[in-house]
Amino acid sequence: MQISSRKVVSFSGIDGAGKSTQIQALQAHLHEQGFRTLLLAFWDDVVVFPHFREFMSLKAFKGDEGVGSPDKPIERRDKNVISWYTIAARLLFYLLDAISLRWTLWQVSPQVEFVIFDRYIYDELANLPPRHALLRFYVKLVLAISPRPTAAYLIDADPDAAYTRKPEYPLEFLWQNRTAYLSISRFIPPMEVVGPDSIDAMTLTILHSLSQHTSGLNTRALEPPLPRSARGEDATSVVS
Repeated sequence: MQISSRKVVSFSGIDGAGKSTQIQALQAHLHEQGFRTLLLAFWDDVVVFPHFREFMSLKAFKGDEGVGSPDKPIERRDKNVISWYTIAARLLFYLLDAISLRWTLWQVSPQVEFVIFDRYIYDELANLPPRHALLRFYVKLVLAISPRPTAAYLIDADPDAAYTRKPEYPLEFLWQNRTAYLSISRFIPPMEVVGPDSIDAMTLTILHSLSQHTSGLNTRALEPPLPRSARGEDATSVVS
């Protein structure tokens, strides 16, 4: 099964919104239809000096390592720390990340038909306070450098529910971060806000949307399946 050009799909959102669940559903569906996909984690596969940045954050801010869970909450201190020097460092690193993103996509094998990103440059821009005119200019510069995905999905979620699923950052920060995501989504053309809704409903929305973005290119293969509830199966409530 061939398509004329590679499609890039990105997923963004606050921690605990359900990005991983939707990514898994999309990738599984594309595989069922015979498409070749590549999943890239923005932090692991794109950002420059990830280990150094993580080490410096842990040393400077004394936060916890790892991934929080309902039975083992942690307290991370990195992107939720706002000061003049952290903003200055982010301005440098995010610019380098945008260049690295372009390089990373250039290196992807031409046989890959769909590149799926778990987070994107948009997730980094959501960490910046966009009120200042210079920062708004910087955001436009980073967006100009970064490759525009075929489709970008902002998985929206209630911060209280997200915190229950993934207790890592203070609840107040999750509310602020959600507001930042919704704000930047207004001036990022390919970004579509999905949710808050049930897992199945969001999956159907994403698959219908993607079939529109691939108009004329095997659109029948991208038709979404019936939700699990319609097939007589229990809809999963696991979100990661």
